[in-house]
Amino acid sequence: MLDVRDIHSYYGDSHVLQGISLRVGKRESVCLLGRNGAGKTTTMKSIMGYVPPRKGTILFEGRDITRLRTHEIVRMGIGYVPEDRRIFPQLTVRENLEIAARRDASGRWDMASVLELFPLLKRLLDRKGGKMSGGEQQLLAIARALIGNPAFLLLDEPCEGLAPVIVEELKRTILILKEALPFLIAEQNARFALEVSDRGYVIEKGLMKYEGTTESLRSNAEVQQRYLSV
Repeated sequence: MLDVRDIHSYYGDSHVLQGISLRVGKRESVCLLGRNGAGKTTTMKSIMGYVPPRKGTILFEGRDITRLRTHEIVRMGIGYVPEDRRIFPQLTVRENLEIAARRDASGRWDMASVLELFPLLKRLLDRKGGKMSGGEQQLLAIARALIGNPAFLLLDEPCEGLAPVIVEELKRTILILKEALPFLIAEQNARFALEVSDRGYVIEKGLMKYEGTTESLRSNAEVQQRYLSV
């Protein structure tokens, strides 16, 4: 589904990603783990075209998207939930969803099916985005990505700043999504990410340090202590 091959990404002269490679299969859920500043968000932004890599290749369903603009990548079927959520604060929940709605051949996600997955949002349809809590905004950000009917989903730090009760609700939702579409999740919360993923990668200072099944990541004490601070 997604094949990232030896990408090198920069912010100005700062060489942030130094040869990152990862793959996500058509029926896989994969996590990208690492401490704050390790390069997780830059990897996501490189895939989405916000920080185009200067070297390397990114393939989506076998098609080269390395030099495409962000809106072109979205149209090809990648949904993105950014770290800062980026919902429209002056629009209501309903309006945030309506402007993102896009039908595809399957038409799996519409207003009714999204609200069934996120019952909390159903009670908040007329609330403006800027009046919502961080957890409510995160649920809305995921719902907004889904209503665009993506074939693949990128989730960047979905647990950041959320209360434990909201994290549990988020886990329930993502486990349901896991049955519907593949995703790549970047997360500092290793315990959460490993519970919802099949495989994982560990990134540190822009370099890929480890990859393996979630079981191997859980059982590897060196990886847990050295790279994940667990």
